[in-house]
Amino acid sequence: MVKEKQGLYRSADTGHGSRSSVKDHPIVRYRLPLLVVAHTLLFAGTYALAFLLRFDLSIPDHYYIAFCVTMPVIVTLKTVIFLATGQLHGWWRIVSFRDLIGIVHACVISFLAIASAGYFSNSISIPRSVLLFDAIFTLLFVGGLRSAWRLFFEFIRPRLVADRYRPAALVGLDDETVFLASQIQSHGRLPLRIVGLISIDNTNVTRKSIGGFNVLGHLSALESVVRNHDLRKILVHTELLPGKVMRELMESCKHLGVDLRIVPQFEHRMSGASRIPTREIDIEDLLRREPARLDLENIRDLIQGNTILVTGAGGSIGSEICRQLIAFRPGRLVLLGRGENRIYHIEKELQAIAPATELATMIADIRDRERMEEVFGHYKPDVVFHAAAHKHVPLMERNIGEAIVNNVIGTCNVVDASHRYNVAKFVMISSDKAVRPTSVMGATKRVAEMYVSIISSQSSTQFMSVRFGNVLGSAGSVVPLFKKQIEQGGPITVTDERMTRFFMTIPEASQLVLQAASMGKGGELFVLDMGKPIKIVDLARDMVRLSGLPEDAIEIVFSGIRPGEKLYEELADAHGDIRRTAHEKIMSVDRSEQDESSVRGLIDFLSSPATSEQDAREALLSLDGTSNQSIESSFARPK
Repeated sequence: MVKEKQGLYRSADTGHGSRSSVKDHPIVRYRLPLLVVAHTLLFAGTYALAFLLRFDLSIPDHYYIAFCVTMPVIVTLKTVIFLATGQLHGWWRIVSFRDLIGIVHACVISFLAIASAGYFSNSISIPRSVLLFDAIFTLLFVGGLRSAWRLFFEFIRPRLVADRYRPAALVGLDDETVFLASQIQSHGRLPLRIVGLISIDNTNVTRKSIGGFNVLGHLSALESVVRNHDLRKILVHTELLPGKVMRELMESCKHLGVDLRIVPQFEHRMSGASRIPTREIDIEDLLRREPARLDLENIRDLIQGNTILVTGAGGSIGSEICRQLIAFRPGRLVLLGRGENRIYHIEKELQAIAPATELATMIADIRDRERMEEVFGHYKPDVVFHAAAHKHVPLMERNIGEAIVNNVIGTCNVVDASHRYNVAKFVMISSDKAVRPTSVMGATKRVAEMYVSIISSQSSTQFMSVRFGNVLGSAGSVVPLFKKQIEQGGPITVTDERMTRFFMTIPEASQLVLQAASMGKGGELFVLDMGKPIKIVDLARDMVRLSGLPEDAIEIVFSGIRPGEKLYEELADAHGDIRRTAHEKIMSVDRSEQDESSVRGLIDFLSSPATSEQDAREALLSLDGTSNQSIESSFARPK
C-alpha cells in the first residue's frame, strides 16, 4: 500500500493546525470588515496622492473644495466596485496573475464609473488627469501590497524560520521543472526552500538563472553543488532523465545523504486517473548493464531477397524478430502463428514500416503436422526462425500434455519439415530453464534441443538453438506484472527474496537469433553473455524508484516458490563447457552427443496416448540430457 508519510505525499495540513482552529482565529472571523476598512483608507490615500501630483503638491482652493466633497463618494464607489467584483476576498499570500488581472478590471470599472458620474455632474468638476492618476495608483498600490504579501511568505519568511524549511534543488532547466519549482515555492506549506536548479549537462550551465531561480551547477558536479548549497533534498520530474542517468542520480544522492524525490509531471498529477501516476520505464533501465549491441551487417546476405518463415510471429520474441528482419529486405516474410489477432496486428505494423516487402500471413498450429507440410511445401522457406512455444512455467506444470504437444511435438514437426524441404538455416528459440530442468516447461525445451541436435547431424540444413534468459517486458513476464501492481498501489508479489534471473531485452534476444543464424554452421547451441544475474526483489525495487515513487512506497510481499521454479538459473550444466565465439557477446555451449534412437524413444514415450501425464512428468524431470543412458532411463523404467 502507499504510505502517506512519504516526502511530497505528506498531508498538506501536517504541522499547521486544523482547519477549525484557523477559522476561529479573530483575524479570520472579522477579515472582511477589516479588509473594507483597509481598502477605504488605501483608496482615500491614492485619491489624495492623485490630486497632489496633479497640482505639484499645492492644490488650488476651488479644487481643494472639490477634493473634499468628492472624496467620500469616490472612495465609497471604489470600495463597492471592488467588493462586487470579488477583489476584497481571497488569501493574498497566494495571489496570482489572475488576481492581478481582476484588480485591473476593478480599477478600469471604477475609472469609467467615476468619469461618467463627473461628466453628467454640472456642480463639481474633477480633472480627468486626477481620475487617471487615481486609477494607476490604485492598481500599483493594491497589486503591489498583495504581491508583497506573497513575496514575504515565499522568500522572506522561509529565511526567518530557516529551521522549518529544508534547502532543495530541482534537476533540469526545462519549462516543466521551472513550473514545478514555482509551484513548490508558492505553496508555503511544504517544508522546502528552493535554492535553485541543477543543469543536466554542461551546455546550459553558463546560464546564471532561469525563471527567477539560480542555476547551481550540473549533475556531473553534483557533490560540490550539494556541499556548497547545503542541499537536503533533490527533486526531478518523471519524464526528464533516461534510466541510466536516473539510476546514477539515485546512487549519488544515496552516497551524499540527500533525499531524492521523483515527482510526476503536472499533466499526470492533474489527470484524475484511478491509478498511481508513474514514470514510464525504459526496459533498458532495468538491465543494470549496457545492452548488447550486436553486429547485424553480416546477416544481410542471409536475409536479403530470401523467403524467411517465423513461427510464433505474433508473440513477443517472434514479432520483434520480424521487425528486425524487415530492415534487411527479405524477398518474402511468412508470419506463422495460431492467434489470428496477434498475426493481424504484426502484419499491419510491418506493412506500415516496409510496404514494399511481401508479407504472407499463415494462421497455423505447429502441432498440426499436415498443416506444416502444406505451408513448407507452398513457400519453401530459405531460413526458419522457430519462436512458437509455451513458456509459462507454473501454467505448464498444470498442463503437461499441452507443454509436450506444443514444445516437443510441434518443434519436431517444424524441424522435420525444414529438413525435408531443404531449408538453408533453422534457428530454434530455447531457454536457460532447459539447463538441469526442474520444470515441465524447461524439460520440454531440453528435449526439443536434443531433437534439433540429432537432426542437425544428418541433414544438409544448418540447425542450431539459442538459449534465452528472462526477457524483460515480454508478455507474461514480471515487468508488466510489477508495473500493474505498482499502479494499483501494491503489493508487489515476489516468490522468494533470494531468487535471481538472467535478463535481456526483447531487441537483444531477437538480434541474438539473427546473429546466431549468420554465425552458425549447424549443431550449435548459443547463449548470450547477459552479465550477472539480477535479484527479482532488486528488480521490483528498481521499478518502484524508476516509476517516480519512494523506494518503500509500495509494499513487497514474498509468496513462495511456485511449482517448477528454481532459485537460480544457469547457462549450461556441468557437462556443457561454455566457450567464446567470434562475437564478444555470444557464447557456444559444447554438449555430449546423443543417440538418435534414445531421443526418439523418449519422444515416442512422451507422445504416446498410453503415457499418463504423471509418467510423462516423471520422465521429463528425471532427464538431465547428458548421456544416452540417462535419456533411456528417464522413460524405460519398469511400471
